[in-house]
Amino acid sequence: QVQLVESGGGLVQAGGSLTLACAASGRSYSTYPMGWFRQAPGKEREFVAAIRWNGISTYDSDSVRARFTISRDNAKNTVYLQMDSLKPEDTAVYYCAAARYSSGSLRNSDDYNYWGQGTQVTVSS
Repeated sequence: QVQLVESGGGLVQAGGSLTLACAASGRSYSTYPMGWFRQAPGKEREFVAAIRWNGISTYDSDSVRARFTISRDNAKNTVYLQMDSLKPEDTAVYYCAAARYSSGSLRNSDDYNYWGQGTQVTVSS
C-alpha cells in the first residue's frame, strides 16, 4: 500500500500560482496511477487531473488543461500539481490519490484506493 501527504496549499490572489506536492511512501509507488481531486464547501468532490506510470496525463477539462500541469518525480516519490492563472472558482481542498490498477478511467473517486488528507487552496479576488 501507499501513504500520501499533500503540501503546498495556501492563499493566493487571482491570477497567481501555486504548486501542490504529494509525497508518497510504500512499495510499488512508481507504477501507481495518481490523481488530484478537489472539493469546495458544499460541493461534490471533483476530478482535476491524473497521471499514469508512463507519464501520460489526463485533465478534467480544457480550462483545467490550459492552467494546471500534473507531473511525477519518482526519484523524490512525489506527484505535483502546478496551478497557474488561479481563479476564485479554484478555491477548494485539494486531495491526491493513488490507484492500485489502471483499469478505470481515473476520473472517478472510486477508481482510487489511497487518499491524502487534503490541502486547502484559497484564491482571493
